[in-house]
Amino acid sequence: MSETVPDSTGLRAVRWWLVLVAAMIAMMVLVGGATRLTESGLSIVEWKPVTGTLPPLIDKAWHDAFEAYKQIPQYREINRGMSLDEFKTIFWWEWSHRLLGRLIGMVYLLPFLWFLWRGVLPSGLKRRLWVIFALGGLQGAVGWWMVASGLTHRVEVSQFRLAVHLMLALVIFSAVVWTLLDLRGRKGTVEQRRLKIESHVLLALLFVQLYFGALVAGLRAGRSYNTWPLIDGALLPDSARLFFEEPWWRNFFDNVLTVQFTHRMLAYALFAFAIAHAIDAIRSRAGAAVNGALWVAGAVTLQAALGILTLLHQTPISLALLHQAGAIVVLTLALAQMHRLSLRRSAMTPSLGEPVSRPA
Repeated sequence: MSETVPDSTGLRAVRWWLVLVAAMIAMMVLVGGATRLTESGLSIVEWKPVTGTLPPLIDKAWHDAFEAYKQIPQYREINRGMSLDEFKTIFWWEWSHRLLGRLIGMVYLLPFLWFLWRGVLPSGLKRRLWVIFALGGLQGAVGWWMVASGLTHRVEVSQFRLAVHLMLALVIFSAVVWTLLDLRGRKGTVEQRRLKIESHVLLALLFVQLYFGALVAGLRAGRSYNTWPLIDGALLPDSARLFFEEPWWRNFFDNVLTVQFTHRMLAYALFAFAIAHAIDAIRSRAGAAVNGALWVAGAVTLQAALGILTLLHQTPISLALLHQAGAIVVLTLALAQMHRLSLRRSAMTPSLGEPVSRPA
């Protein structure tokens, strides 16, 4: 026998669970950034999802892990002569990154199974949460795919694979945040079609910018052309230097100058669009969307300033991580603004979707 469960009974716990998951994903992104900035990502040269949970616990295990690292090009060409203690430093960063990924999997799956057993999830929410779980599993495989790119012929991971890894993490984060916003039951609070379209364009532009930011990180492009507003001595670099690789489109993935210049131009475009969106929201007297637009514009402005400071100081770890954290904040605010302007009502809560039940 089962009984209908009010929204407040089960879904409040679901909301807090998703808050925790989103926070852990954000932390995972930052730890991943620190792992990259300390050049620690290739310190573990094998993928053992289960048995790799424990770090080396005895001297022989540390010796074996270090010897395995010595076989890859990064050690031979860059870190030859590294001591065991120095190796341990980079090992702990990569191990912590992987451990956090495993913890996120547990924190996600175990409560999810509990909520399924208790019957507090509407069918639409169940499907979405299963998709998010599948994306999390895929992310683990993509992470190893990225690491594998630096184990044979390169001294670092592929910047393209790094960008895919980061973007998938942000897609998962966005899906969790969007679901959380759905469960708050405030979707469609403002009916402004033009502002709604603007919020979609803003988010799309932001994702493109985040992708190029990942390429900048992968190419270590932030350690080159450390002047602003000029780049390579000009506002607009010479086209021969921007597009010297063939075919031309490869410059947008491999050319440090082109990638950094594109990242700058997208930052200007995003800043201008966020300001324009805020002005439009104010003029439209769009209620709650005004505050949302102002928050987005303010966060984008701060993020641009952090980006400039990071560039001028040649990417110190502290500023680089602040810049990465700023990107997560901007993404969260942009998602909230788009959600606020969406007209479709949510079917995630029991009051708007199907009744939910639990065992008596």
